[in-house]
Amino acid sequence: MSHLFHAGNRALQDRFDGRRVADTLEARRRQDHFLPEHVSMIEAAPFFFLATAAEGAVDCSFKGGPPGFVRVTGPAALEFPDYDGNSMYLSLGNIAVSPAIGMLFIAFDGRSLRLRLRGHAALVEDAARLAGIPGARRLVSVAVTDIFPNCPRYIPDLGAGEPSAYLPRPDGSQVAPEWKSRDYIRPILPADDPHRLVLPERSP
Repeated sequence: MSHLFHAGNRALQDRFDGRRVADTLEARRRQDHFLPEHVSMIEAAPFFFLATAAEGAVDCSFKGGPPGFVRVTGPAALEFPDYDGNSMYLSLGNIAVSPAIGMLFIAFDGRSLRLRLRGHAALVEDAARLAGIPGARRLVSVAVTDIFPNCPRYIPDLGAGEPSAYLPRPDGSQVAPEWKSRDYIRPILPADDPHRLVLPERSP
C-alpha cells in the first residue's frame, strides 16, 4: 500500500511506465520522521511555500521569517508563526476547514535538496507560547505524515544568476541527474526515458 500515491498518480504511472521508479523512490526516499539533515534545512530556512485546499479553493502561499521561524518540535512535527497579513486568511481559512497541507522547503542555489512535506495542520492560539515569538499572531502546528526529499534538478542558482544546467537544450537533450544512475534506479527507468540507454552526462 502506498502512502504517497492515489489512483490518479497510479493511472499516469502505469500509462507512462513509471510505477517501478515511483515505488522504488517511495521505498527508499520517503520518511515518516525527520532525519538530522531535514531538521537542519527546515530550521535554517528563511521561507517555505505552503499549499492548502478546501471546498474547491486551492491556495499556494509564500511564508517567510527569520531563520529558525519554523521549529521542529518532534520526530514528525513542526510549527511556524502566522505573522500580520492582509486579513484574507486564505491559508488559515483552508486549514480551519481542511487540515491537510503541503510544504516545500527549497534553496535557490542549484545544489541543495528540496524537501517536500505533507501533514495535517491546526491553529494554536496560546498566549503564553505566542509571547516568546516576536510578531506572532498565532501558531500553526503541523503533524507531518510524509517527508520526501527531491533532487535540485531545474532549480536555478539565483545567487550566481545561473539557470539550472538541467534545462532542455535547443535540440531537446538534457543532462542526466545523478539519481538516474543509481544501481537501484537505472535498470527500471521507463521505456521512453531519455537516459535509460546512455551513460549519464552529469553537470559540472
